[in-house]
Amino acid sequence: MKIYSSIIILLAICFYSCKKTVVLDLNNAPAQTVIQGDVTNESGPYTITINQSVGFYADNVFPPVSGAVVKISDNNGITDSLTETTPGVYSTHTLQGQPGNTYILSVVANNINYTATSTMPMLVPFDSISFRTTSAFGQTRTNALVNFQDPAGIKNQYQFIEYINGKQFTKSIFVFDDRLSDGRYITSTLFTDSTYFNSGDVLKINMNCIDPDVYTYFYQLSRSSGNGTFGSTASPANPTSNINNGALGYFSAHTTEARTVVVP
Repeated sequence: MKIYSSIIILLAICFYSCKKTVVLDLNNAPAQTVIQGDVTNESGPYTITINQSVGFYADNVFPPVSGAVVKISDNNGITDSLTETTPGVYSTHTLQGQPGNTYILSVVANNINYTATSTMPMLVPFDSISFRTTSAFGQTRTNALVNFQDPAGIKNQYQFIEYINGKQFTKSIFVFDDRLSDGRYITSTLFTDSTYFNSGDVLKINMNCIDPDVYTYFYQLSRSSGNGTFGSTASPANPTSNINNGALGYFSAHTTEARTVVVP
């Protein structure tokens, strides 16, 4: 009986150990610089935002980085020195984005020099927005579809951003690569919870033509967050940034075109 009693006690200890809550010490990671910004084919000014990351368990309030030296130049020798308009937000003055041009971002913050390069693709016309309604398991879902002609013989990557009644979907990331559909007419569904919009709402979609590095960033972000078209991974991680020296975030030179419709 002593043997069986010992086994029962051991199993009880193991069970208790399995139920113990472990809080990982993730709050001691050093703060990293987070840089985000865009140059587009639309008129400026363009903005670069710079913040500091915070601990895993901290509130999602990212301290702005003030006093940085921020410049954007292009392959034609034009350089624009940005001005800090609000804490951590830096704006251009004269720079005008042009498809085909390469743009170089330079940021000096906290005595570290960060750089990134992005080439603006040529504009691919955004044809139209349509809708598809499906029913399954007693529920009806309505999703938006983007329609456009992909140019043949050119590698293209796209990003789509939705706005409902002027408000952006903050948790939805949609990117598309023409690797398997080069030169085809594309009809792509943006799988979004249809409870976000109702009949009569105004839906605006921006179609951005982005470069490969920016596509990789947003594709990985969509996979790790679980908020994109392609699902999620088991182990979230920081997406690969196109900014050097360990900065988080991205710098994107891209074309953009919008279409607006009323939800039927």
